[in-house]
Amino acid sequence: MIFGPTPLEEAKGAILAHSLRLPARVLKKGTVLDDDAVAALKEAGKREVVTARLEAGDVPENEAAERLTTTLTAPLVARSRAATGRVNLLAETAGLLVIDAKRIDAINAVDESLTVATLPNHTPVTPREMIATIKVIPFAVPGAVLGVAEAVARAGRGPAFAVHPFRPLKVGLVLTELPGIKESVMEGAVEATAARVEALCGSLLAVERVRHEEAPVAEALSRLKRAGAQLLLVAGASAVVDRRDVGPGAIVRAGGRIDHFGMPVDPGNLLCLGYVGDIPAMVLPGCARSPKLNGFDWVLQRIFAGVPVAAADIMAMGVGGLLKEIDVRPLPRDQAPRVAPPAIAPRRARTVAAIVLAAGRSRRMAPLNKLLVADAQGTAMVARVVDNVIASHARPIIVVTGHERDRVEEALAGRPVIFAHADDYAEGLSASLKAGIAALPPEAEGVLICLGDMPLVAGPMLDRLIAAFDPEEGRAIVMPTFRGKQGNPMLWAREFIPEIMTITGDVGARHLVGRHGDRMVEVEMADDAVLRDFDTTDALKGLPGAARAG
Repeated sequence: MIFGPTPLEEAKGAILAHSLRLPARVLKKGTVLDDDAVAALKEAGKREVVTARLEAGDVPENEAAERLTTTLTAPLVARSRAATGRVNLLAETAGLLVIDAKRIDAINAVDESLTVATLPNHTPVTPREMIATIKVIPFAVPGAVLGVAEAVARAGRGPAFAVHPFRPLKVGLVLTELPGIKESVMEGAVEATAARVEALCGSLLAVERVRHEEAPVAEALSRLKRAGAQLLLVAGASAVVDRRDVGPGAIVRAGGRIDHFGMPVDPGNLLCLGYVGDIPAMVLPGCARSPKLNGFDWVLQRIFAGVPVAAADIMAMGVGGLLKEIDVRPLPRDQAPRVAPPAIAPRRARTVAAIVLAAGRSRRMAPLNKLLVADAQGTAMVARVVDNVIASHARPIIVVTGHERDRVEEALAGRPVIFAHADDYAEGLSASLKAGIAALPPEAEGVLICLGDMPLVAGPMLDRLIAAFDPEEGRAIVMPTFRGKQGNPMLWAREFIPEIMTITGDVGARHLVGRHGDRMVEVEMADDAVLRDFDTTDALKGLPGAARAG
C-alpha cells in the first residue's frame, strides 16, 4: 500500500486518508475517490490529497476483516458486517466465554495491521453481548500477511472462541448451624446462593439445615442427591480450615471425594471442591454469603457451563485472582448497568475510621488526669495514642472528649483529628462510645475503638487489624491477641453500630462478641502492647519514656 500525498490526476480509485470539508460537500475518511469526488476536490482548489493506494496483492480493510473473522467464528457466536475495517463478534446465548488465549496472542503477534481484542477469558456473557472485535488498522493489508494470520487462527484445536451455554442445573444447598448463629446470617447465605444459581439459569432445591457435624451434613447431601441435585453445596457455619474439616469430611462420608482445597483467589481462598459420584460438591468460603464477586463465582460459572474444573484449573486462577474491592456488577446480571466495565478495575482500601476514647475522669489516678500525663519529651499520653493512630491507615480520626475537655483538645492541637464531645461522659464508657459512633461519616465501613490510655499500640499494629478486616469473609470483628490473651483496640464493622448504640453504663462493646463469634477473627501480635493500659500510678512506672505527672 502506498500512503501519502497524491496528485489529483492520480487520485481516482485511491482511498481518502482524512475527512475533508469542501464548500459543497464533505468527503469522509475512507472514501474511494471517483470522478465526481476528484472534480469536487479540483473545484475546491485542491491540487493533491493524502490517500492510500492499494498495490498488487493488497486486501482492502473490510475484506481483510471479514476473512479473518471467518476463521474465528464458531457456533453460538454471531458477527456484525464489516465497516471501517472492523467486525464485532457477539454471543448468541447466555453462557461462559472460553477463549484460546495463546491463539489470540499469536494472531496479534503476526503483524501490527491485524488486531483481535476480547473480553477476559471465562467471562459470563448475555445474549447479544459483544465478546470480541476484529480491527484492521490500515486501509489494506498485504495478502501474504493476512494469509499467515488466517493460518494461525486455524491452527488450534477447536474454535478460538466458544460460548458454553449455562445449563438449568438443580442445586442442593446444605446450611450448617451452630448455637448463637444469627438467623439473618443464614438467610443471607440462602439469598446470595439463590441469586447466583438463578442468574446462571439454575434452580435451588429445598434447603437442608442441619447441625455443624459431619454425619448430619453427609445425610443431607445424600437426601439432596436423591432429590435430583446436579450440584451440591455446603455453606458452613464455621469456615473450612482443613480437608478433614466438617464440610469436606461430610462429602467423603456421603461417598464422595475431595479434589482440591483452597484457591489462589481472594476473596474465596477457602473453597473446597469435590465430587459425590459424578456430581460436583463444593464447601463454600465465607465470602459466598455476599453477592460480591469471589472465587466461588468463577468455579460455579464453569460448572453451570459444563466446562471441566480440575485442581490444575483452580491453581491457575491466581493471575487476576485478587478480587478484593473491585467495583463489579452485582448479581443477578439482569440488574447490572449495561455499561462497559473499566479497562482496569478500580481498587480501594477498606474505609476504616478510628475513635479515640479520651473522655474519662481517670478516677483510679485522681487527682491526675492519666491522659495528660506527659513523657520526657513533654508529650501527653493521649497525644501519643493519637500519633500512633495518625501513623496508621485509619481515617478519619475522631477523639471523644469529656472530662477536662479544653486541656485534652489543647494537648492535641494541630493534629488532624475531629473532636466529638460527650456531654454525658460521667455516665460511663458507653456514653463516650456512642458520642464517637454518632460522629462517624457514612462512608466508614468499620471503626477502630482505641483507648486513650494505651500509648504502646503502634500504627503498624493498627494496620494489621485493618488488613484482617473483611466482613464479606466473616471477619467483621477484629480483635488483637498476645499469646492467646485478648486485647485492644477492636475493629467493628458498620453492621454492629445499631447494637453498640444500645449499650448503657460503664461498659464498652466487647461483650457483643459473644453474640457474633462467627463474625470475629483474632490477630496475634508480636508483643503485649495490646494488653497494656496505664490507668494507675503503679502502671505508669512501667511506661517507656519516663512518664511524669503533667
